[in-house]
Amino acid sequence: MRHLLNTLFVLTEDAFLALDGENVIVKQDGNIIGRYPLHILSGIVSFSYAGSSPALMGACAKRNVALSFCTPRGKFLARSCGESSGNVLLRRIQYRAADDPIQSCRIARNFIFGKVYNSRWVIQRTLRDHKLRVDEEKLLDASEQLKAQLPLIAEETSLDSLRGLEGASANIYFSVVNEMILNNQDAFAFQGRSHRPPLDRINALLSFVYTLLAHDCASALEAVGLDSYVGFLHRDRPGRTSLALDVMEELRPCIADRFVLTLINNRMITPEDFEIRESGAVYLKDGARRTVLNQWQQHKQEQITHPYLGEKLPWGLVPYLQALLLARYLRDDLDAYPPFLWK
Repeated sequence: MRHLLNTLFVLTEDAFLALDGENVIVKQDGNIIGRYPLHILSGIVSFSYAGSSPALMGACAKRNVALSFCTPRGKFLARSCGESSGNVLLRRIQYRAADDPIQSCRIARNFIFGKVYNSRWVIQRTLRDHKLRVDEEKLLDASEQLKAQLPLIAEETSLDSLRGLEGASANIYFSVVNEMILNNQDAFAFQGRSHRPPLDRINALLSFVYTLLAHDCASALEAVGLDSYVGFLHRDRPGRTSLALDVMEELRPCIADRFVLTLINNRMITPEDFEIRESGAVYLKDGARRTVLNQWQQHKQEQITHPYLGEKLPWGLVPYLQALLLARYLRDDLDAYPPFLWK
């Protein structure tokens, strides 16, 4: 079992990362402002334009420490990858499956089944925990609509039709997000998913947290020997970790969306934590990003019972378990890929 080590988040916009012995050092204006042993890190995410030294990139690749670069606003730019850690035979199987529309759809529909199932349970959890504070009828209706989508998704054999079902389900789910916001409802009003740039506070939070989750999924896939850039639902695009986006589909509702709702409903994030540009773009302020990252790290340590394996583990290990199950399916050790169905 992989140990849940720490992820180093570098938020200083002009920080430069370098290697000093067995440590990663963070420099600003030539001065060292941070020093961290590499052996305690599972990943590094830099929100700085200054970048890092080639020596550090090489050291991270050698030690399987995922090194990702994002803009200061959280847009993913690139990942530093070393020599492939997986069995070449596994990747050849992955590439053949990705080139086969039938096989791709067989895998992709389980990702989407998990996404819709977990979206429904986010709604059900809200009804269970806050029944007197929400529009029960509206949430129940959305829950039933999502439930009706599940057998259609399970039987779908066309990728294009599957994407249509996924889009319809997402519209149902996002139509009731406002009902699950319990505090500062006016300031956190949600009008639908928007990104590049996000146009409201909810979307700013979602985009930032999705970036963090995508990093974890890409790292997990590479750790088990899969190519995070070759997906089944998301097709190939230069620079895009398509398989990481595939795997995170089923994890968005239960890991990312529910986390964002908790930040708002528990007043960990307030309307004043956002910057609104003249263009209408909305971004988290520096202090708020630090708050989100601290809470994200704590959230990943919370224990759950994996619904398929029946083992207790922290949320942070869920992407690694799902990546491992996907690899086992591709090797024919499993009859089907078991999506993460949150309970």
